[in-house]
Amino acid sequence: MASLHVKKGDRVVVLAGKDKGKSGEILSASPKEQRVVVQGVNMVKRHTRPSQANPQGGIVEKEASIHVSNVAHADPKDGKPTRVGSKVLEDGRKVRVAKRSGEVIDR
Repeated sequence: MASLHVKKGDRVVVLAGKDKGKSGEILSASPKEQRVVVQGVNMVKRHTRPSQANPQGGIVEKEASIHVSNVAHADPKDGKPTRVGSKVLEDGRKVRVAKRSGEVIDR
């Protein structure tokens, strides 16, 4: 099973594609397909028929997935793309750290 360098809830910056430079939070991640859905990025229009959830039907705009290689963590300090390392804190917790600034990414 493949693992991803990002997970749900992380703030990321898009590195390539039509939404290059945009940032947002990861809404869902699919490790098997190596894809992530980022809030407000790669918006597509879907034609939906009326249902109980959406009685009106019509055209719905929603986020489509993008390949995980096209996103990078946003540095907590300035929001620019950064790579991620790990570090063990004094209390024994292992946390993810931004290589760019040294800030802790995990909450």
